Amino acid sequence: MKDDRPVNLDITTIRFPLAAIGSVIHRISGMFIFLGVALLLYLLDLSLQSQAGFDQVQALLDNFFVKFVTWAVVAALLYHLIAGIKHLLMDLGIGETTQDARTGALIVMSLSGIATVIAGIWLW
Repeated sequence: MKDDRPVNLDITTIRFPLAAIGSVIHRISGMFIFLGVALLLYLLDLSLQSQAGFDQVQALLDNFFVKFVTWAVVAALLYHLIAGIKHLLMDLGIGETTQDARTGALIVMSLSGIATVIAGIWLW
């Protein structure tokens, strides 16, 4: 079988659909959560040990870098949660067409953006 289709090996020139971008972000957020939950668990453990540990966590969260990393982990959790709900709906047969996938990705990105801003306001 002769295949005369063009081959594009330059990934920077490929335009991915919105649903594909959302899927990649969902996978990246899952990996980031895997690493970031260790920080959140450490802060929780430290805060529950004693009043001094709680005060130490409060002092750590006054540091911009720690607060930013915590916010990034919470943002990844929110995105992953909202995208996971979309995937559960797709498992039920809702939103399986190409147009529905684009709309679903747009809704997921919008809702997670709003939730991330709210989490940032709450954290700061």
